[in-house]
Amino acid sequence: MKISFKNLCIIFLIALLGSGIGVYFGNDIYSRMNPVTENSASGGSVSYGTTTVKSSDIQSAVEKAYDTVVRIEATSTVQGFFQTETSANLGSGVIISEDGYIVTNTHVIEDAQQVTVYVGDDAYEATLVGSDTKSDIAVIKIEASGLAYATFADSSQVQVGDDAIAIGNPLGNGISVTNGIISAIDKTVTIENEPMRLLQTNAEINSGNSGGGLFDINGELIGIVNAKTSSSINASASVEGLGYAIPSNTVSSIVDDLMTNGYVRNRATMGVTITELTTSMNGFEAGVYVTEIQSGSAAEAAGLEMYDRIIGIDDVTVSSYADLSSYLNTCQVGDTITLKIIRNNQTIDVDLTLQENNVRD
Repeated sequence: MKISFKNLCIIFLIALLGSGIGVYFGNDIYSRMNPVTENSASGGSVSYGTTTVKSSDIQSAVEKAYDTVVRIEATSTVQGFFQTETSANLGSGVIISEDGYIVTNTHVIEDAQQVTVYVGDDAYEATLVGSDTKSDIAVIKIEASGLAYATFADSSQVQVGDDAIAIGNPLGNGISVTNGIISAIDKTVTIENEPMRLLQTNAEINSGNSGGGLFDINGELIGIVNAKTSSSINASASVEGLGYAIPSNTVSSIVDDLMTNGYVRNRATMGVTITELTTSMNGFEAGVYVTEIQSGSAAEAAGLEMYDRIIGIDDVTVSSYADLSSYLNTCQVGDTITLKIIRNNQTIDVDLTLQENNVRD
């Protein structure tokens, strides 16, 4: 589904934010988590519940995975009133082929005019292969050969309590390693109004880790780090050890589509831009509104109009963009849905047959 939020007049804050707890992209927020301490550098052990792992196993996994993670600097230039302003977004990426294909988060490289990748001490200018805002996955390419690259693990086999090793570029200070366990699997987390099903870990994750790798005890990639939970409003609400990663099976599927087609195939879309108002303003009640209709789209064919307020989809009530997105995530291309909308103070039903989203981000 393609529902752009670039033209939002008000961006909905996730429900937890009001209590001082919010979910943010890992590139944007800072918090501390408790590290796991190894007993010794050789032959020691670390206990996780009923599982005991030798520190040498962790070292072996890190040795296999370390050189597959890179630093990313995404530079954007904006013309201000009196001068040109340049900003750099620092993040991480994981090499997935020996000839320089790299996976990272869309939010790390989004809107950048230049993306520089650092492999060790070597700097490369990267080109964009494809990006997907909804999944927060992007693929970039550098001109290089003979690179170490990550091996994908089957994330469906990951279990709570498994070892988790995060490798990334926290605070832009260079590649470093933290470790912990998998705290939860198939965790539904809403980030910038997009519901995602993620792995949760207590391995330390900080600003700059976004796009980096979450690896298992075999040094194989089980996820791409993209978010963490932090308390940002109520200082007394201490939040620790809640980091998230996109499962490797999801990443692999998205990457294949981006590299082959430049977009994610078989994703159902209505072909609209949605704006969500969290409070009433200028005569519009709080709710989910259609604010743009793509030419030739399913929405246009169904007769949707600008400023239609969506209050339901099939038998599900819609009060937020997350409600709408969550439902559409369960739909297939070609499915016919019934939207309940309010137009000119009247409630009407509109049948709409979903199309494939073939728009490149």
